[in-house]
Amino acid sequence: MVLAVEHIRRMRGGAQSHLMRCDDGGYYIVKFQNNPQHLRILANEMLGTRLAARLGLPVPRTEVIEVGRELIELTADLVMQLGSGQTPCQAGKQFGSRFPGNPAHLAVQDFLPDEQLREVENIADFAGMLVYDKWTCNTNGRQAVFLVEPGHSRYQAMMIDQGFCFNAGEWNFPDAPLRGIYMRHRVYEAVTGIASFEPWLARVEQRMSKAILGEIAEQLPPEWYGDEYEKLEELLHRLDQRRVRVRELILQARDSGRQPFPNWK
Repeated sequence: MVLAVEHIRRMRGGAQSHLMRCDDGGYYIVKFQNNPQHLRILANEMLGTRLAARLGLPVPRTEVIEVGRELIELTADLVMQLGSGQTPCQAGKQFGSRFPGNPAHLAVQDFLPDEQLREVENIADFAGMLVYDKWTCNTNGRQAVFLVEPGHSRYQAMMIDQGFCFNAGEWNFPDAPLRGIYMRHRVYEAVTGIASFEPWLARVEQRMSKAILGEIAEQLPPEWYGDEYEKLEELLHRLDQRRVRVRELILQARDSGRQPFPNWK
């Protein structure tokens, strides 16, 4: 577990996360247990991001972040805005997504012009991330940021924000053809058929066993899902069953009126 030692700034977004420096020398985007979206958002972020990492997808490193009561009391910005009032962020174990460097020196973009978007070095990972988003029923649009990492001359995409996988706090799977699709379909220009979603399809179908799901779920602090172990077990069981449905869900996206894959004939 990592200890938060300094608050840097508030972040945008419905979960009202905060950028914080921690005692391992890293910077983390921290989501708190009493965020306005749902307690389970923290469990979704940890479980979902670590599942995506097992699939070989470009996601941030995740950690359990301990935020002490004293730091919260001494930091005026560590509050949640709720309607017309506010309440302090909750102390204890929070979810942390590691920022990919020092925020004072590393520029991270959430939008690129079309020509630059086409030149993103790992653009194929958007197809892989759609496999993941269909499997986990991400009910939010796919979120990504872009950065130039040391040793690279072109932008890399990093896939962020898995909080609305498993339908956020509902822990169910209301599938719809365009759920999980990145809003700019140019990232799917290289998709010409179902084979364009390999090797990620095979990894979901053949590798992401119930044992692996359980191994990752054991890393979740129980307070992030209200100690509802039976609900967590049910979620893992349904995820295991859904592995065989991902191809079908991608075909449903292809056949939607929006045509997200412009070169799939």
